[in-house]
Amino acid sequence: MNFLRGVMGGQSAGAQPSGAETIQKLCDRVASSTLLDDRRDAVRALKSLSKKYRLEVGFQAMEHLINVLQTDRSDSEIIGYALDTLCNIVSNDLEEEEQEENSQKQVDDLGRQFTEIFIKQQENVTLLLTFLEEFDFHVRWPGVKLLTSLLKQQGPQVQQIILVSPMGVSRLMDLLADSREVIRNDGVLLLQQLTKSNAAIQKIVAFENAFERLLDIVTDEGNSDGGIVVEDCLLLLQNLLKNNNSNQNFFKEGSYIQRMKPWFEVGDDNSGWSAQKVTNLHLMLQLVRVLVSPTNPPGATSSCQKTMFHCGLLQQLCTILMATGVPADILTETINTVSEVIRGCQINQDYFASVNAPSNPPRPAIVVLLMSMVNERQPFVLRCAVLYCFQCYLYKNQKGQGEIVSTLLPSTIDATGNSVSAGQLLCGGLFSTDSVSNWCAAVALAHALQENATLKEQLLRVQLATSIGNPPVSLLQQCTNILSQGDKIDRRGSKVQTRVGLLMLLCTWLSDCPIAVTHFLHNSANIPFLTGQIAENLGEEEQLVQGLCALLLGICIYYNDNSLENCRKEKLKQLIEKRIGKENFIEKLGFISKHELYSRAAQKPQPSFSSPDHMMFDHEFTKLVKELEGIITKAIYKSTEEDKQEEEVKKSLEQHDNIVTHYKKVIREQDQQLEELKQKVNTLKSQNEQLQTAVTQQMSQIQQHKDQYNLLKVQLGKDSQHHSSHSDMLQMNGIQPEEISKLRQEIEELKNKHEALQGQLREKDSVIENMKSLQSETGTTEHSSQIAASAGLEQANELRREREALRIQIQSQSSDISKLQSEKQELLQQMNTASVPALGDNSAITAAKNSELEGRLLQEIKELKSEVKTLSEEKALLKQHLDSINSTVAVLQDEKSKLHQEVTESKKEQDDLLVLLADQDQKILALKNKLKELGEPVEDEDDTESGDQGDEDEDGEEED
Repeated sequence: MNFLRGVMGGQSAGAQPSGAETIQKLCDRVASSTLLDDRRDAVRALKSLSKKYRLEVGFQAMEHLINVLQTDRSDSEIIGYALDTLCNIVSNDLEEEEQEENSQKQVDDLGRQFTEIFIKQQENVTLLLTFLEEFDFHVRWPGVKLLTSLLKQQGPQVQQIILVSPMGVSRLMDLLADSREVIRNDGVLLLQQLTKSNAAIQKIVAFENAFERLLDIVTDEGNSDGGIVVEDCLLLLQNLLKNNNSNQNFFKEGSYIQRMKPWFEVGDDNSGWSAQKVTNLHLMLQLVRVLVSPTNPPGATSSCQKTMFHCGLLQQLCTILMATGVPADILTETINTVSEVIRGCQINQDYFASVNAPSNPPRPAIVVLLMSMVNERQPFVLRCAVLYCFQCYLYKNQKGQGEIVSTLLPSTIDATGNSVSAGQLLCGGLFSTDSVSNWCAAVALAHALQENATLKEQLLRVQLATSIGNPPVSLLQQCTNILSQGDKIDRRGSKVQTRVGLLMLLCTWLSDCPIAVTHFLHNSANIPFLTGQIAENLGEEEQLVQGLCALLLGICIYYNDNSLENCRKEKLKQLIEKRIGKENFIEKLGFISKHELYSRAAQKPQPSFSSPDHMMFDHEFTKLVKELEGIITKAIYKSTEEDKQEEEVKKSLEQHDNIVTHYKKVIREQDQQLEELKQKVNTLKSQNEQLQTAVTQQMSQIQQHKDQYNLLKVQLGKDSQHHSSHSDMLQMNGIQPEEISKLRQEIEELKNKHEALQGQLREKDSVIENMKSLQSETGTTEHSSQIAASAGLEQANELRREREALRIQIQSQSSDISKLQSEKQELLQQMNTASVPALGDNSAITAAKNSELEGRLLQEIKELKSEVKTLSEEKALLKQHLDSINSTVAVLQDEKSKLHQEVTESKKEQDDLLVLLADQDQKILALKNKLKELGEPVEDEDDTESGDQGDEDEDGEEED
């Protein structure tokens, strides 16, 4: 401040300079000084004046400060002073005495104007981003604070500049990795401002590994026991995930949901919760709700719900739910969180049903929560949260609905009275003297009946003992009794609330349930009560009750099956016309959807009311009103003749639907039979392919045997020549016995080869028998397809070709046998010719040898004759096999003709069925056109399409 004193001291003692003059001189020094020290001192002086003289410093010094940032980047000290001064100028965080002097609006406008001046040149923001890369604390920290202030003042504009800056978001993400906590914490605050309402920046930040870094910070700071840093990280996580489906999916796929489980390990000692811990846990619960919000895409919500169950997060939340000593606001938010985690997810709903409170004896969590809901001493927001939890448990959960209703049925009520059930609690709340309990119990019971006609009928069996000595009355009758008593019963709370809740319950119960409508109409006092309520001219508060009475009466007309003579549709409409008037009735019906509280309830499933007096409508009931309002209006204006025509058309449609259903069943059966036949044909094809491969292998083996036989024949011819030449020189060398033994060996080899051929023929016979048995099985089926016939034809042709190949083979073998016989004769002749000269020329020793050889030759000749005999017998057997193959082929051809005939008959039957279905389609189309002319809504789905494989339950929706 010596420089500032020098500037101030340069003035005369009698004329003290004003702040503006001093700032002007400082700006001149910054602009004109050549020494860096002088400029640094001037900027330091401007920083000290920037809070008190914010306006003057902003207008006079901003341009000079930006020039300093551009020209003096090498000096970190002057850059830090300049950044601090700019931050003081654009920031609205003034001290208390300054806020007293200036109004908050003026302060906000001033900061916004200076921010606009700074960001008018986008290069200034880009320059600021480069300073954030500096590691020097005196540069980086004021840069973070300045950029945060700019985002607070002009968020969308600064976001757009950062978005188009190269690596702009990545530079800011590096702040989370800074080892200095003050920069890291301010970096989290900067990212909070940067990610507000900008999905593109949110995605970039998420893919820059923000989830990993933020969760690490939360863990390092102690999870829910951490300080304000944990709160800032959770707020940033909410910015990244809320209404951003891409980031939610990335969060789930990155297995970050599993890392949320330790947040909710609160321990057994729940005393002494700090305010910061309550805030942190509240934000953590809200973060879970962001992932499973009903407004998210159903697939994404369901996936997150299942992940929360498998990682144990739902179990941890249920532990908090049943723990003692938990603050009321945390307990309420936990109930709301559990509600949305289990909503519409069957596995989570089943687990929630199995949770027990740690009491003696253990009670189901549902029962404990319902006790709080019907207890008027509990906080109102807690009761609303329990109602929401019960609604989410029953949402799309028919199993849970059945379990709740079963606790009311006579066969399942605990006669000992040792434990209270959910149904008993709902009945107790329904008939208590607290109007909030009445409304909550009625809505909860209505959700147990939502879109479940079976349970609506079962609930008619419930009997209640109203007082000692009086006979029990049905639940439906008791509801109408309380409704008719109106204000006669002294109740705590709104006078209208109880009646609205009961009317919503009755409307939900009777809609789409003609049996319940008949039970309601059977009480002769109900219709006069409804007409009396609608016809009266009551105050604005009672108009809502009148509208709901009109809706209930309209339901009794539309879903009336005319089983009661005195309460047929025509008579009820005549009663409306005489006592109320159609226009007046429709006007009263319109009071519901025009009500302000109706519009609020229709926005979201969670029941959130500012006060008990605003608790009038349920979200699911608003859907029912929207669906029924137009239908009832059309039913009221419809004439009696139109009703009769509609009934006739409905009956005819039912008949035709039954016919169509019958033919659909027939077609399905035929389709199943065709599928079975196709499978059999496929198996036959595979077997045929196997047989073809076996035949191919056998043909190759036969060819090999033929080649070996030709080789043996050639060798036998050579041996015979050698034998003749050796017989001429028998007297000289005497080797003829060796040649004879060689011939014997070759004959043995030929015999072995022939036996191998016989074995192969036997295998072929077994294959043919298997084919005959398979063909006989195929012929016994009731219906066969054209594919089976073609397969049989291919098999028959293949067998015919194999028969021809075998015949050729046998002929070649017979010719080979005849050649062998002729060669044997020639060999005998050669032996005889060789023995004659030998007898006359040799000595007695040679004659003895020749006689011995002749005996051996005779023995060999006998053996050859026996071999030829056996070969001829085998030839006869082969001929018999050929005959059997021919007969098999003939049988297969007969079976093929039968199959072809059966396929033709089956095709003709299907054509007849298609003609009948076409006629039915024409009749149904004519009837639908007739219904359209009469003004009835008719669905345009083509349910009679012959290829339709859909669920048969859709055929009954049009009847309703």
